[in-house]
Amino acid sequence: MSKLAKPIPVPNEDSKPYWEGCNAGKLLIQRCKACATPRFYPRIVCGSCGSMDSDWIETSGRGSVFSYSIIHRAPSPAFKDDVPYVLAIVELDEGVRMMTNVVKCDVSTVAVGMPVQVVFDRVSEEIAVPKFVPVEK
Repeated sequence: MSKLAKPIPVPNEDSKPYWEGCNAGKLLIQRCKACATPRFYPRIVCGSCGSMDSDWIETSGRGSVFSYSIIHRAPSPAFKDDVPYVLAIVELDEGVRMMTNVVKCDVSTVAVGMPVQVVFDRVSEEIAVPKFVPVEK
């Protein structure tokens, strides 16, 4: 019996630069050219001012755990070997928040406010998924 595959992100026109950045080992977010508000997730319109004019900026890749949950029950058989794992909201130093995983640590050590740094998990030839590891302050 073959192992069930996990879903892989499918880039669209709005998210393609984001995934290209991840594939190159860079965590990119959008920034509105009109009001300079950073934003994540990738989308056409600025939620602050409504402008459709934005660019992509490279983040530091650093942030802190804003919220998290330890997953003990796999949502599907494809994730069975991963439990327990940490599903987290990380607030990047640039001010945006993103849903991700905190990896390469004992799940019981994760805490709100924990400083983290991005790493990339290559899940296919075209896609590298950003995840975060704890770092010393």
